[in-house]
Amino acid sequence: MTVDDTGSGAGADGRVDPHAADPGEDPLALRLEQLILGAERRYTPFQAARSAGVSMELASRFWRAMGFADIGQAKALTEADVLALRRLAGLVEAGLLSEAMAVQVARSTGQTTARLAEWQIDSFLEGLTEPPEPGMTRTEVTYPIIELLLPELEEFLVYVWRRQLAASAGRVIQAADDEEMVDRRLAVGFADLVGFTRLTRRMEEEELGELVEAFETTAADLVAARGGRLIKTLGDEVLYAADDAGVAAEIALRLIETMAGDETMPELRVGIAFGTVTTRMGDVFGTTVNLASRLTSIAPRDAVLVDSAFAEELIRTGEAPASEAEAAEAAATAEKEGEEPPVYRFALQPMWQRPVRGLGVVEPWLLTRRAAADGE
Repeated sequence: MTVDDTGSGAGADGRVDPHAADPGEDPLALRLEQLILGAERRYTPFQAARSAGVSMELASRFWRAMGFADIGQAKALTEADVLALRRLAGLVEAGLLSEAMAVQVARSTGQTTARLAEWQIDSFLEGLTEPPEPGMTRTEVTYPIIELLLPELEEFLVYVWRRQLAASAGRVIQAADDEEMVDRRLAVGFADLVGFTRLTRRMEEEELGELVEAFETTAADLVAARGGRLIKTLGDEVLYAADDAGVAAEIALRLIETMAGDETMPELRVGIAFGTVTTRMGDVFGTTVNLASRLTSIAPRDAVLVDSAFAEELIRTGEAPASEAEAAEAAATAEKEGEEPPVYRFALQPMWQRPVRGLGVVEPWLLTRRAAADGE
């Protein structure tokens, strides 16, 4: 958003005639924009920065971080844009955020809401704006639909954001120390559809889109219901995390079981690793994440492979025995002493050690559900 101090159409007060629209723009598109933004176009980028009391350089950094393109001398900004710049700059001036952190806030918010907005327009509104009568265009139906939905969707967005913020803050507060707030020990799992590339060559685009949506929806529901967190979806792959190894294991096996029961779905494979993970802007990074990805790529069809650290964590927490011999011995001892035998949810089978690109030699374990837990 690199501009100079002048702008065509500007009055003595630096504002632009809101009715001086680009003659090449669709009038309905302008009406929709004004409805959604709640304000008319009044400023060029330079005028907006000046009104907000921030430098053009900082305003440009904020806008680009939010995902908006440079617009030159265009008269496209509103009072809401000025207020947003003023708020971000005010947080920096008050010492509540560093400038770098304010840019990061702008970027994380922009990236998240951009995807949400694209989904709502492509999927949600597209289905609602089918012309109800012959002769009506989709654009004629869109305006009143958005007018009705906008306040409700806005309230719902704020509600969900507050709920997610509360949950995330709770997890951070429970961290053992300040270092763990950033670098935490988590179970990280990848679930990958087998043969997806071949499917893309055989299926129609609409059919493929429906399959991906069904997979992502099913995975998101299972991850949330079992207490995990969906980090991101990548079409044929989902990445999730959990604070507890048992939760991550249950999610993985439920995913395999659910997909196997759906004849329309390809086979699935899952890889999980446990260890220190760096979290940034809602994503996860580090060797643990890379290892989980590699385990997924070598996992058998409809199976779950885990690393040795994950296996050790399940054994430590009593979710799985170190071996079937140990489980039998523990059951015999409990029976002899008149006690209840230990109940294990999962079974672990060591696999052959193998080299994994970029991570050296790893010892994968095959994770399965123990027969005693099948009825859960």
